[in-house]
Amino acid sequence: MVTHVNAEAHGDERGALIAFVDAQRGGVRRAVLGLSDAQASARPSASELTLGGLVKHVAETELNWLRMAQQKPNERQRTEETWGDSFRLVEGETLADALALWERVAAETEEFIRAVPSLDDTFPLPDAPWFPSGGAVSMRWLMLHLIEEIGRHAGHADIIRESLDGKTAFELVALESGQSWG
Repeated sequence: MVTHVNAEAHGDERGALIAFVDAQRGGVRRAVLGLSDAQASARPSASELTLGGLVKHVAETELNWLRMAQQKPNERQRTEETWGDSFRLVEGETLADALALWERVAAETEEFIRAVPSLDDTFPLPDAPWFPSGGAVSMRWLMLHLIEEIGRHAGHADIIRESLDGKTAFELVALESGQSWG
């Protein structure tokens, strides 16, 4: 990551976790700066990943984890049959739609994390082969997992963007701030 995450207020663990999640979100958001829907849907490599699809995927993934933590149904729950649609913009969807969804989810995540009584509070994991049976994780774990998950995809986004038009993460940070790089 080519940006600096500002220090939290002394003892504000929630603020620190939120800031690091948002820094990773910024990496993905910057990767789509100035792109059209067609560019955001382009596949410049053998992978099926697109920048628009990555934005949609991280938004839906964050929403899914938020709903699990809230112990509420996920209004965008995917099935095995629709899982692939979480990685691409489908007919009628735009990059702006995916970014707007993610902005709403990010705000809701921050509001929720700031409101939970303790980062040690837990929620159950769903029954799935990749989770321990009867497992639960803490709110702190949730935030650390979002840093990991979004950070992984920010790296993918960097590679895809550079493959599309040669812009690197450094150039995109400069572009976002109205400066030039190199």
